[in-house]
Amino acid sequence: MEAQPIIAINNLHKSFGKNAVLKGINLTLNKGENLVILGRSGSGKSVTIKCVVGLVVPDQGSIKISGQEITNLKYDELNSQRVKIGFMFQNGALYDSMSIRQNLKFTLKHHTRNLSDEAIEKEIIEALDNVGLKDSIDKMPAELSGGMLKRIALARAIIIKPEIILYDEPTAGLDTITSREISELIVSVQQKYKTSSIIITHDMPCAKITANRILILKEGEIIAEGTYDELEKSDDEWVRSFFV
Repeated sequence: MEAQPIIAINNLHKSFGKNAVLKGINLTLNKGENLVILGRSGSGKSVTIKCVVGLVVPDQGSIKISGQEITNLKYDELNSQRVKIGFMFQNGALYDSMSIRQNLKFTLKHHTRNLSDEAIEKEIIEALDNVGLKDSIDKMPAELSGGMLKRIALARAIIIKPEIILYDEPTAGLDTITSREISELIVSVQQKYKTSSIIITHDMPCAKITANRILILKEGEIIAEGTYDELEKSDDEWVRSFFV
């Protein structure tokens, strides 16, 4: 019997006014897999994962997480599903007025009730250690570089021990070396935590390092699927243009 995908999206549509952004997306994320979604700006990549976490409500279609339909859930029911999901925003989305310790503590207390202060501190240190920034625990976000902020954002995503992580342009705005470090960290998190992830990117080196499988979106539709090597050799000139 084939294993059930951890995320299954079927015939997903979303328009904003007259602008149809998603036009019948179908995709599955398998357990333990890193799935990369590639596409030009405006192709619907970020809207797809925002639908998965309920930040955007689709107009039509089905989204199942671990077999449960989430598009018709009430707010409290949706929140119970969100506990399984870590989300790494493109801009990091840290609270500037809080230290790194306070940012992570806020996230942990929001997701996991009734933890002792000692347990919270242990989880914070472990998460920071896993991204190589344990020494930055008492710094403010403004004191950190762009690459360090991405690492902290990743620490915040993994501190809740999610089954699923959604990455929105994890290497955007970073230099080549730092981008590679973040990409390798994503693979390390996948291996250590056995996470299943969707990675939105237009950074091809990131896709090559992190992807078990790649989908390519064009104007709200998936037009190609395969491994990095398979898509690089595609007969479709537009698909191949990503790999130049």
